[in-house]
Amino acid sequence: MNRVPNQRWRSFARHWPWFALPGALLGCATPTSPPAPPGGGTALHLDYATFASAVEPILVAHGCDAGGDCHGGGIRGTLELSPETAKDTVYDFGQVSLQVTSNFPDQSPILTRPLADSAGGTAHSVKVFADTNDAQWRTIRAWVRAGVSR
Repeated sequence: MNRVPNQRWRSFARHWPWFALPGALLGCATPTSPPAPPGGGTALHLDYATFASAVEPILVAHGCDAGGDCHGGGIRGTLELSPETAKDTVYDFGQVSLQVTSNFPDQSPILTRPLADSAGGTAHSVKVFADTNDAQWRTIRAWVRAGVSR
């Protein structure tokens, strides 16, 4: 009866290297930290002061936060702004910042949605700017482009 356990032991002794070899070859002996993220690309550093003094007044003037009709009374689309009766510029800055695409700043929703289709705009129920020559559209574009750095 001692013979069967002995055979099992010899079988294990012959085969255990096959189980350990992949781990040793692949280097999983000790855990390591994850690799560093890739470098390069674009970074987004939008200026709050410029937003508060130049961009938000444009949004307010065009009624983008019109008490529940557009982006003020609840989520409509992907942009929600504070209502005109309870203006919160910090909140609005955060919401508008989400509408900026750092890799392709000129394709940012904050620039393309209110722009006329014929001028390269995208789907939006209200077209505030007829073309890219509009001074207010250019103000928003300048703010977006200034916040994108490589």
